[in-house]
Amino acid sequence: MSVLAGMELFSGLLSALGLSGAAGLNAYIPLFLVGILANLGLVQLDQPFDLLGNTWTLLVIFLVGLADFIGDKIPGVDHVLHLVSGWVGAAAGAILFASQAGVADLSPALAGVLGLLVAGGIQTGRAAVRPATTALTAGVGNPVVSTVEDGLSLGLSVLALFVPALAALGLLGLLWWSWRLYRRWEQRRHARAV
Repeated sequence: MSVLAGMELFSGLLSALGLSGAAGLNAYIPLFLVGILANLGLVQLDQPFDLLGNTWTLLVIFLVGLADFIGDKIPGVDHVLHLVSGWVGAAAGAILFASQAGVADLSPALAGVLGLLVAGGIQTGRAAVRPATTALTAGVGNPVVSTVEDGLSLGLSVLALFVPALAALGLLGLLWWSWRLYRRWEQRRHARAV
C-alpha cells in the first residue's frame, strides 16, 4: 500500500467517524449535507448510497428533518421524538459510515456496524445529558440544548467532509465533554439523595 493510499484510507475512516458521530446528534443534517454534495457532484457515493443524492430523497430528508428540528424545540414533544430518533440516528450513522467506507475498503457490513456503534454511542450520551437539562431547567433549557446539538451536528458534518482529522478530534472532545457533564449531574443527584 502506498503512502497516498494509506492517507486516503485514514482520511476516509476519519470522515466516516465524524459523519456517523454527527448523525448521533441529529440524523438529518449529515444525511442532507452528504446528499446535497452528492447531488451537486462534489461527493462520489457508491451504490446504493448514491440514492442519498436523489432529489426526492433529499426532499424527504429535508421535510422530516425540518419537522424534527421544530419538534425538538418543544418541551414534551422533544422527549417523544428522542424515543424514535435514537433508532433513526443509529441507522443514519450506519448508512453514513458505510457510504464513506468505499474509500476505506471496509466491508459494508463492518462499516455499518461501526457507524451504528458510533452514532448509537453519541445518541446514548445525548439521551443521558438531556434529562439533566430537563431537570435543571424544568424543560426550558431543552430548546437551547437542541439548538446546540444541531449546530454541533452541522459543524461536525462539515469538518468530516472537508477536514476529517478535526472532525475526529471534535468527536473525541464531544464524548469527553458529555461524559464529564453526565458525571457531574450524577454526583449532584447522588449528593441530593444522601
